[in-house]
Amino acid sequence: MKDYVADLRRLVGTRPLIFPGSSVVIVDADDRVLLLERADTGGWGLPGGIMEPGESFEETGRREVKEETGLEIGVLDFLGVFSGAEYYYRYPNGDEVFNVTAVYLARIPQGAAITLDTAENSSWRFFCLKDIPDTVIAPEQPILAEYAKVAGQ
Repeated sequence: MKDYVADLRRLVGTRPLIFPGSSVVIVDADDRVLLLERADTGGWGLPGGIMEPGESFEETGRREVKEETGLEIGVLDFLGVFSGAEYYYRYPNGDEVFNVTAVYLARIPQGAAITLDTAENSSWRFFCLKDIPDTVIAPEQPILAEYAKVAGQ
């Protein structure tokens, strides 16, 4: 995938691109949400990323969760598609994107251990919704707000 994005960037530079992708709100037995601290920005975010050519949104979510956390997740429940101006993001290197993100809900498998991909993320933690850090990256904030509504919090 990095080659696909790199190829696109060679053609268009840092100009805004529209990227379809998936994120997964993973909750534990105490209904806390898994967030990953991004290595590039230090902000917190959900497991997820950009779709590879030929993938479905669900396949993207499963692959990204596996790559970033080592988790093999079971049932995915669809939360919604999130897009628009508030899903704009500028990376530290200047690359600009407008994300179109299909978001799913999943439970952490019982007894599963997280194996963090330290190339993308520096740490992980489960948070109660009332304790979500202020440093959650902007495109994730509306997703977490929608999840809080669905969860009744």
